[in-house]
Amino acid sequence: MHRVLIIIGDASETMDTMYPIFRLQEDGFIPVVAGPERHRYQMVMHEVKPGWTITKEWEGYTLQSDVAFREINPEEYLGIFYSGGRAPEYIRYDIDLVRITKHFFEKNKPIASVCHGVEIPAYADCVKGRKMATVPKCKYDLEVCGGTFVDEPCVIDGNLVSGRTYHDHGYYIKPWINLLIEAREKAGRKEQF
Repeated sequence: MHRVLIIIGDASETMDTMYPIFRLQEDGFIPVVAGPERHRYQMVMHEVKPGWTITKEWEGYTLQSDVAFREINPEEYLGIFYSGGRAPEYIRYDIDLVRITKHFFEKNKPIASVCHGVEIPAYADCVKGRKMATVPKCKYDLEVCGGTFVDEPCVIDGNLVSGRTYHDHGYYIKPWINLLIEAREKAGRKEQF
């Protein structure tokens, strides 16, 4: 139970994806990169350039997924992370990703989301009554699905931890890691009996 899902697709944001992977490894977790298929995905870098009113996008690193959504038994994972970028807008309709998402919310497992990542649990009907941070342009997606937008670098709502953009990683990742550590310790105590 030390494995944690990292949800990506083409156009996942590079910083949003790589930073949590490295933080998980630092604390002894095994990040498992999951996408629609077992595939090498093209990540991107997003930033609102000075003088621009919309996000500019550059190619980032590529990242190989370890597993396809349809292959995932969510019972085998301790937590989940929804990366940002444009990928969530497209992959949120995957029926297996919806199934996986519902599991983590129903089982109260540690969940983290940043930027556009909110579009996945919103589409899966998991944000009703929940408070979340996200990039302001996804505020509508959250609110139309029953969630509450909070413009803060870290929003903690029970098992759900969220941030707005990669600028917030230093604020919301550690609380999520702490939830994963608690869940790992709890799972370890259950295995002793």
